[in-house]
Amino acid sequence: MSGFRRQLPPMTSLVVFEAAARQLSFTRAAVELGITQAAVSRQVQALEQNLGFQLFKRLHRAIELTERGQILSKSMSEALGTITRTVQSLTSETGSGELVISASVAFSHFWLLPKISDFRRLHPEIRLKVISQDTNVNLIREDADIAIRYGVGNWPDGRSTLLFSDDIFPVCSPAYLEAHGLPDCVADLVNHSLIASGSADPSWVGWSRWLNAFGHGAAPLNVTLSCSFYTDAIHAAMRGEGIALGWNRLVHDLLQQDRLVRVTAESLRTREAYYVVLRNGQPLKPQVEAFLRWIRKEREQPGLTGSQTASVLEE
Repeated sequence: MSGFRRQLPPMTSLVVFEAAARQLSFTRAAVELGITQAAVSRQVQALEQNLGFQLFKRLHRAIELTERGQILSKSMSEALGTITRTVQSLTSETGSGELVISASVAFSHFWLLPKISDFRRLHPEIRLKVISQDTNVNLIREDADIAIRYGVGNWPDGRSTLLFSDDIFPVCSPAYLEAHGLPDCVADLVNHSLIASGSADPSWVGWSRWLNAFGHGAAPLNVTLSCSFYTDAIHAAMRGEGIALGWNRLVHDLLQQDRLVRVTAESLRTREAYYVVLRNGQPLKPQVEAFLRWIRKEREQPGLTGSQTASVLEE
């Protein structure tokens, strides 16, 4: 059997193609690779000539991958990601002692970071890196050991395990409650100052979806403050700006500290939940196994608040 060198196009052109395909831009790929845009274009053209088919559709001020380009891009990203992680684990001291965790800003801020000191006490030898962002880190392409995500548990870049479901209910500050009183019922919420937070994630629960679960979705909303991030909405609620939707697992500590109070007995449990996601086919590093043991124990801690809850499970 002949070697890889005779079976494959030049590796330089493949690496340049991977960057251009991931960025969907010759210009951004050039910046990433430290070469000129013209050099990227030449390498891609040479690769296309070598393969005998087009990898990109050249549009006006844009490029798109062809069907064959998409297949090659996925394969290259997976292969280079595997090589990168292997080299890091073999040559870097941090490869054996660092744990990289990805989570949303809200989950990191309200759940993970307040508890992480316990994990650090149990495992002082593990260096932690927390990536907090509301767009999912791609486990195939990016250097994260564990992702904690909210959704239905189906992501193409990893295998997921249910962490816990959650209940969503309105919350406000004690000061707001003292000044405005409790709503008489769910329908009366629309007469209060509501705080909304946006998200590009279709699984996100906003006021319309929450109220609709109780038959009041058509009522006009009195949203007096809208925030781009959920963390900002909760901080605004703590400062008395109005009523926000609270994810019980995220605001539990704030309720226990009386910085927030629950407004209604009604809560919504959706089909979405929190999941731990691990990269497909990747052997577990010791620090990953340690974190999984810790977080499984943490999820068993009491999380429900208040008395009897009327819970609605969405279809």
